[in-house]
Amino acid sequence: MENLTLVEPAAQLSIWALFWQAGWVVKLVMIGLLVASIWTWAIIVDKLISYGRMRSALNRFEQVFWSGQSLEELYRTLSDRKTTGMASIFIAAMREWKKSFEKGAKSALALQTRIDKAMDLALSREMERMESRLGFLATIGSAAPFIGLFGTVVGIMTSFQAIAGSKSTNLAVVAPGIAEALLATAIGLLAAIPAVIAYNKLSTDASKLASRMEGFADEFSAILSRQIDEKVPQRA
Repeated sequence: MENLTLVEPAAQLSIWALFWQAGWVVKLVMIGLLVASIWTWAIIVDKLISYGRMRSALNRFEQVFWSGQSLEELYRTLSDRKTTGMASIFIAAMREWKKSFEKGAKSALALQTRIDKAMDLALSREMERMESRLGFLATIGSAAPFIGLFGTVVGIMTSFQAIAGSKSTNLAVVAPGIAEALLATAIGLLAAIPAVIAYNKLSTDASKLASRMEGFADEFSAILSRQIDEKVPQRA
């Protein structure tokens, strides 16, 4: 009998038991936070992999672009492929370049403006793709602790009602209710902490990748500008 007395309280305070003993509001809060935590980790893993691939793609493209290969040849190589990053910016600029000269470019300034606009749009699409779903991490990082706290408040209120009904403040009566209430806060922090850390890191990584692409767009714009001056010097 002594062994049973020692085992039962521990079993009642296990995480699984606390979940099942909790009220339906607290259960919904816990389940919602657990789902948010799983989705948060899915986003984190996906972004880490995609950013790693983006870095590799940028490195490969820079190596090929600055190897001395002609722009026309590089354009023919990449035009039929699915491109990302700098390659997408390059393709957008070259496509506008070729269309303009096929139709007979009459103004160097107008051509330069159209090429820069095409590269800006391609860069915006790449940045939007990189930063997609980061807002979810920011939301979870800021809201999850308060959602967990809401579950805790509801759980503690329920515990106080049970105490009032039993007319006993014995720790054995109070402990399970308080523990299940605090479990909601713990799950909220479990979801929020990785989300905040990941959001800060991934945002920094996205900014670095965007800066590299912006730098390439500026360099490529200068290269095309010199070629435009050579092709249409009298109309610049």
